[in-house]
Amino acid sequence: MELSLLVPAKDERDNIGPLLDYFSSFTETRHLDWEMIIVDDGSTDGTYDELKRITPQYKNVKFYKHRRNLGVTHALKTALRHSNAPVVAFFPADLQFTLEDVEKMLLKLQNEGLDLVAGWKVGKYEKRFVSSVYNTLVRMLFGIKVHDMNSMKIMKREVLKLLPLRTDWHRYIIPWAKELGFKIGEEQVILKPRMHGESKYKGSSRILKGLFDLISVKFLITFRRKPMFFFGGLGLASFILGTVIGIITLYLRIFKHFGYRPLLYLVMFLLISSFLFFLMGFLGELISGLYDLVEGESQLENEEDGADS
Repeated sequence: MELSLLVPAKDERDNIGPLLDYFSSFTETRHLDWEMIIVDDGSTDGTYDELKRITPQYKNVKFYKHRRNLGVTHALKTALRHSNAPVVAFFPADLQFTLEDVEKMLLKLQNEGLDLVAGWKVGKYEKRFVSSVYNTLVRMLFGIKVHDMNSMKIMKREVLKLLPLRTDWHRYIIPWAKELGFKIGEEQVILKPRMHGESKYKGSSRILKGLFDLISVKFLITFRRKPMFFFGGLGLASFILGTVIGIITLYLRIFKHFGYRPLLYLVMFLLISSFLFFLMGFLGELISGLYDLVEGESQLENEEDGADS
C-alpha cells in the first residue's frame, strides 16, 4: 500500500544523511511504494542546506522549508499538503523509530480496518515517568484506551486533515480522532537512542504548557458541541444560589430586622452572572452551529472523494 512519511525536522542536519540512506535502502529492498516528505521547520543549523545537497541522490523524497519555527503541527500540515498517498505516517527525523515498525503498523491498519494506529513505546526510555503521568491523564479525561499519545503514528490522511491547526496540538491527534469517530488501534514499537543532536522536548515549561493544552483540548472536545450545557449549567447554578441567598437576605431583613449590605451585593452579582452565563451559552450555540455547518460540508466532501476513489 502507498504511504507518505511526514517528517518534521528542526535542527537535524546530522541526521538527514543517515535518515535518507535508511529510507532508500529499506524501500528498495522491500519494493515499497513509499514517499518521504521532509519539512525543515525553521532550522538554524543548516538542515535545509544539507537537504538541498544530498536529496537529489534519492528517489521519492521531497523537502520543504518554513522560514521560521512554526512547530510540529504546522510541519505535519505542510507535509500533508505535498503528500500523495492515502495513508500517512508521522515519522520524526531523529531516527529513534524504525521503518520496520511503520510497516508493521501499516499492516495492522489494513488488516483490522482501522483509521489510525498509534505506536506504543516499550522498554526503558528518558522521561518515562512524565510520559506515563501525561498518558494516564489523557486516558482518564478522554476515555481512551491507547497507552501512548506521543509516539509515532500512521493514519488515513483525512484524520490529519481534520486536525485543528494549533501549535503543538499534534500531541492530541488521538483524542481528536476519537471525537471525530475514527477507529483507533495501537502497536508496540521500539524507541532507540537518538544518534545525533538534542531532544526538542525538554524543560519544565513544556510540562506546564502541555497541561494547559490538555485542559484546552478537553474543554473544546467536551463542550464545543453543546456550549449551553457548560455555560447554561454555570448560569443555572448562579441563579439558584443567588435566589436562595436573596430569600435569606429578605427573611433576615423582614423578620429579624437585620440588614447586611454585602449580602445584597452578592445576590446582585450572582443574578447578573447567571444572565451573562446564559448569554455566553447562546452565543456559543450560534458559533457551534456555524462550525457544524462548515464541518458537515467538509465531511460530505470527504465522503464523496472516498466514493470516487
